Amino acid sequence: MRKLSTLVAAAALMAVAAPAQAQDKDIVETAVAAGSFKTLAKLLGDAGLVETLKGPGPFTVFAPTDEAFAKVPAATLEALGKDKAALRNVLLYHVVAGKVMAADVVKLDGKGAKTVQGAEAKVMLMGGTVMLNNAHVVKTDIATKNGVIHVIDAVILPPAK
Repeated sequence: MRKLSTLVAAAALMAVAAPAQAQDKDIVETAVAAGSFKTLAKLLGDAGLVETLKGPGPFTVFAPTDEAFAKVPAATLEALGKDKAALRNVLLYHVVAGKVMAADVVKLDGKGAKTVQGAEAKVMLMGGTVMLNNAHVVKTDIATKNGVIHVIDAVILPPAK
């Protein structure tokens, strides 16, 4: 029993320590260190947005995982790779100015979140899950020194102009 309580205490300490470590890194460093945002990190570099997201912020990034990018047709990713302005447009649609924590996102249910790209992304609460357009928010409140990351399971596209 004593070993079990020691293990539980150690696990709790590690859970508390992890966010503190993330706060030492900026959004880009945190995403790269996670290992599941390789495509996002590459595209941020291609779009010239790395320095922006390493800046003071604060920013809220709804970060699609590598699995989310794998759902995007290869031809679409290839076209975005050839059109830096379109790529920046899509990536900035995943960024909100300011630090918006999960509790704040939930308050936006049924409303739009104004993105740095300029358009609003629709926030919905469906069955206890927060959705951003067609993407599920699968992990929240990854604190960084210049904002917060929420992990999403799909790439969201800004509305056509």
